[in-house]
Amino acid sequence: MRERSVVGVVCGLLVLLGALLTGCQSPAGGVAEDGRLGEPVTGTPGRTTTVSPAPTRPAGYGAVFLAVGECSSFGTTSFTEVPCAGERAAARVAARHDGTVRDGPRCPPTTDFVLHISEQRPASDEDGDGVVPQGYACMRNLQPPHPGDPGGGGGPRTIVGDCVYGSGDGKVRETACDGTGARRPQYEVVRAVAERADCPGPTALYVRLGGKRPVGCARRL
Repeated sequence: MRERSVVGVVCGLLVLLGALLTGCQSPAGGVAEDGRLGEPVTGTPGRTTTVSPAPTRPAGYGAVFLAVGECSSFGTTSFTEVPCAGERAAARVAARHDGTVRDGPRCPPTTDFVLHISEQRPASDEDGDGVVPQGYACMRNLQPPHPGDPGGGGGPRTIVGDCVYGSGDGKVRETACDGTGARRPQYEVVRAVAERADCPGPTALYVRLGGKRPVGCARRL
């Protein structure tokens, strides 16, 4: 009888000790050093680890001044970056380059206009160094008209499908192919080639296009 009683006491102490240990355990998610609950991590049973979110750079509007896909307000000389969904948004950035247009890459063919960005040193910018470098943004209007489209009558580049007229100084200028521009079209660029000899027979005018196929073959309208 004495041995049975001793065994009963020992078992009771073990149960009480287990309950005390269970009460001292942290919640399922664990507790970080700063007192915040951590996220549970699967893997080793019985272990919890605090997962800190990795710092992320802001995305979209405001992350980089006029980055590709962002929008500007109306105006080509005075403008601001605005949310594309806002009522002030006028055009979207199709391409963005540092430096000057003369020294940098060409804008996409259907660019409507170019924004020239002067070097700025505001109190803060996207990099935190207070500097926005000189550059240019190739813009595409959010709504028609699109002067950069073939035959649209404008844009920074002359492309196949555009129409031109003689300006009287030995040069040609773009105008709308449908006759809605200030000047009626006289020629239409029908092909872009590497050399003049590659133009078709009825070519009436050679137009400088630039790029890998710098010669535009134009027919008289």
